[in-house]
Amino acid sequence: MDNIFSAFTNRRRVLDALKNTHRSRVPAEPPCPSCGQSAAITALRLCSKCGHHYAISAALRLDKLLDDGGVALFEDIPSRDPLNFPAYGEKLAAAREKTGLGDAYCVREGAISGRRVIAAALEPEFMMGSMGTAVGEAVTRAIERAGALRLPLIIISASGGARMQEGMFSLMQMAKTSAALRAFSDSGGLFISILTNPTTGGVTASFASLGDVTLAEPGALIGFAGPRVIEQTIGAKLPAGFQSAQFQLAHGFVDAIVPRDQLRSALVRLLKLHPETAAAV
Repeated sequence: MDNIFSAFTNRRRVLDALKNTHRSRVPAEPPCPSCGQSAAITALRLCSKCGHHYAISAALRLDKLLDDGGVALFEDIPSRDPLNFPAYGEKLAAAREKTGLGDAYCVREGAISGRRVIAAALEPEFMMGSMGTAVGEAVTRAIERAGALRLPLIIISASGGARMQEGMFSLMQMAKTSAALRAFSDSGGLFISILTNPTTGGVTASFASLGDVTLAEPGALIGFAGPRVIEQTIGAKLPAGFQSAQFQLAHGFVDAIVPRDQLRSALVRLLKLHPETAAAV
């Protein structure tokens, strides 16, 4: 009996040792794609070790940016399927269930440190933040509301560009939003454009590039077409990292690179420079 008990005890020790070894090999957090360390992710979706910027939802961005999160606007703009594109309806339904949004945008009226603003953000998890008729209409309404109330406008872009499932209708949103911004600019409005990872295609080619002040998050991919397409078109090798935020800053496309955890304070400073910024009541 003693031999049986001893064998059982030894077996238990071996199993416990194996479990402990397995636990020690399982990281508490997934490794960061930038520094490779298993580091905690902050409330702003940053690596606590190196500051790598993880993807963040449009709603969370505005929650963290605006005083008390602001008030949602234009949530009921319907998505269209003008071309009866195959499986587009199913993709829209899946994206709505995944994000809780009607389409790839979030618009709010609120304040930043007491300074009233209209703020919009694109949702990268909703069909890559692509701009169809609903997104174009929401952005245009945000611009027009900012103009009517004489408030600064902030748009945070994170998009793969125009939504191919809506064809020419999506491309028309580029002209629509740009025209609205021209009227807003002519009336003296302040537009701060914030480019995040990624900002590409028709969004880059329209409202995202028309800011009075253009900021970017570190490491953001900013461009129109992909590197391979551009190289094939111009027949030349492109410089390394030419679509990075750092490259765009060096070549004058953006005014500053601002880490996400410093964005709110940077916007407060910019808003104080604008005389038309109204204080929150």
